[in-house]
Amino acid sequence: MAPKEQKSKEAKALAAANSSKGKKKKWSKGKTKEKVQNTVLFDKSAFEKIKTDVLKYKVVSPSILSDRLRINGSLARAFIKMLADDQVIEPVIHHAKQLVYTRKAAN
Repeated sequence: MAPKEQKSKEAKALAAANSSKGKKKKWSKGKTKEKVQNTVLFDKSAFEKIKTDVLKYKVVSPSILSDRLRINGSLARAFIKMLADDQVIEPVIHHAKQLVYTRKAAN
């Protein structure tokens, strides 16, 4: 058997850098949530449409309005306050963090 050929230091370093063990792990970029473009102001036609739609909902909360109608959270809270003042909806739970209302029962 013939003796093995000795490599230089540079050749050994190059071989180590090119080996599969020397490579670093590549991390995935991760999943990003899609940004929603919620409206921040009502126009007259949208306001009337939303007002008729909300009266059909069994449960009304800022998160439900924001999700279904694609409106801003602060706009949803203001809209709920306006409907409650008009006595169109009545409160079920009035918590500091979450407001839950329901439509008024027809008597």
